[in-house]
Amino acid sequence: MTTTATQATAAPIRAAAPTAAPRVRDLRLDFFRGIAMFIILIAHTPGNFLTSWIPARWGFSDATEMFVFCSGMASAIAFGSTYQRAGWLLGTARVFFRIWQVYWAHIGLFIAIAALLAGIDRIGGYDNTYIGSLNLWKFFAEPGQQLLGLVSLTYVPNYFDILPMYMIVLAMMPIVMWLQRMHTGLVFIFMIAVWLAAQEWLMGGLHLTLPAEPWSARTWFFNPFGWQLIFFTGFAFMRGWIPKPPVHAALIALAVAVVLLNIPLSNIGVRAIARDWFFVTETGNPIIDARVALKPLIDKSDFGLFRYIHFLALAYLAWLIAGDKGDNLLARGTGVIARAWGGLLKIILKVGQQSLAVFIVSMFTARVMGFVMDLVGREVGTTLLVNLGGAAIMVAAAYGAGWFKSQPWRVKP
Repeated sequence: MTTTATQATAAPIRAAAPTAAPRVRDLRLDFFRGIAMFIILIAHTPGNFLTSWIPARWGFSDATEMFVFCSGMASAIAFGSTYQRAGWLLGTARVFFRIWQVYWAHIGLFIAIAALLAGIDRIGGYDNTYIGSLNLWKFFAEPGQQLLGLVSLTYVPNYFDILPMYMIVLAMMPIVMWLQRMHTGLVFIFMIAVWLAAQEWLMGGLHLTLPAEPWSARTWFFNPFGWQLIFFTGFAFMRGWIPKPPVHAALIALAVAVVLLNIPLSNIGVRAIARDWFFVTETGNPIIDARVALKPLIDKSDFGLFRYIHFLALAYLAWLIAGDKGDNLLARGTGVIARAWGGLLKIILKVGQQSLAVFIVSMFTARVMGFVMDLVGREVGTTLLVNLGGAAIMVAAAYGAGWFKSQPWRVKP
């Protein structure tokens, strides 16, 4: 009698377990991912004067942190729910299927850009040697050896290092999910331990990293063992392993202070404020000296600690400004400005939703934009037009990817 009753009670529980809570799309995720995509396009275009005004020039962190953090949040929605609904094995299978997709996107992007640059050089007659603009001399001199390095990810030129980093970080997700099943605290121990091992100046110079060139000691520019910290921070926030920060005046003041105090030591501060006429003494320039002294803490390759702190301060302020689930981003009213903002917001969100496809297109488009500006010049008007054209291509790619994903050729019941 007791056994039967227990089975009857347990049955509904087993049946209900696979049911996952419905997804609620957070506008902030797609919005900031979309903004990051536009910044990345600007930053990767050679000789683009707009790069002097991107957020990276005003602080230690930049659009890369925004992109990786938001990717962690998106992965928590996409893959975390699969782990919860289908179990660890199927969740891991889905993660590795995504890695497989990103891997071939990386290979395709490299081949497409290498072919573009080689094609331009073959036409000839230009001041630049374009394969040299990305230091691809070795690839074209010894293509057999470098192809092996390309497919094994032991040859990773600097321009092509974001997707390999993303793949390795994704490959850590099964470990993170396994640890979380035992205790959430183990996830944070893992994140911190791996990050510490990736810092060249810590742990006796262990410097956990990966080789980028078969012929040299150069390592991946984006060290995945350092950058996993920001990825899994976003992942943990979205999974609820880290609670929402409180809205408190003291915390807001601290975040504002971190952002403002960072400016004198930022790229803009060092280059513009402290170059020759500000804070110069007989023994040198203390602002520049401080920047040099802080290098291990602001290092981009290994993801230095101050980059993390600066990004968290910015993210907290952006989170407050955007409002709960991005409500403050929505257009209010029916006026011209409200309608214009509503249309622009729609475009930014679409770009953020299709980030992988848009990223691939933007990396290729950035090289084309650089070539076009080499031909037509880099006056303010032409540069702005070229940037606008590149942005339009990105938007078209986002809407095109969304259209294909909707599978409009399928017959709907």
